[in-house]
Order: sequence, then C-alpha cells, then structure tokens
Amino acid sequence: MFTLTYVYRDSTAVLGPLATYAEPHCYDLCAEHSERLTAPMGWELVRLPVEEETEPSADDLEALADAVREAARPAPGTGHEPVGQGTEVGRRGHLRILRSEPAATQPGQE
Repeated sequence: MFTLTYVYRDSTAVLGPLATYAEPHCYDLCAEHSERLTAPMGWELVRLPVEEETEPSADDLEALADAVREAARPAPGTGHEPVGQGTEVGRRGHLRILRSEPAATQPGQE
C-alpha cells in the first residue's frame, strides 16, 4: 500500500509509504495502481523509497488486537454509550441516522 499526496502549490504529486493518518489531498493506492501512476500534464511525480512489506509478527498482531479491544471499551465514568448503541431514525443512501437512547437515571438523580 502507498499514499499519494498532491501538493497543488508546487504542482507535484508525491507517492510514498502508507500514511498513518488521514490528510486532505491524500489517497491510498494498492501496489498495482501505484506502479501505473502518472502525474497530470505539467506536474512532477516524486516517488519516495518504500521499505519492502514484511509479514507481521505474532507480537504485532497481538498489539493490534489489544489496541482494538482498548478502543472499543468505554471510558469509565464518562457516561458515553458504547459504539453501536442507539435507535435508527432515518436513512440516506448507505448512511444511517441514529438517536442515542436516553441514559438510565440512577436512584437519587433527577
């Protein structure tokens, strides 16, 4: 996987390693499409060196699984409901509109 970034001010397209976070004017490409990539007429294409992909180790996969579990766990005392809770109240294309369920009140709270 590679990330293509357009630098409009410099009329430059930069193809480099997969970005770790999203930015405007960045697009992720598979290896096949990155090999066939050409820049728009009048633009320069810069290809940054990319390390060869290696298979993830068991430690890498375990760390990823732990991070996903941690992110899915609600923070204690925040009052936020877990992701995926709510009632669907509308739909537009493939997007759903969800309304949160009212929080249950604890005895003595009103």
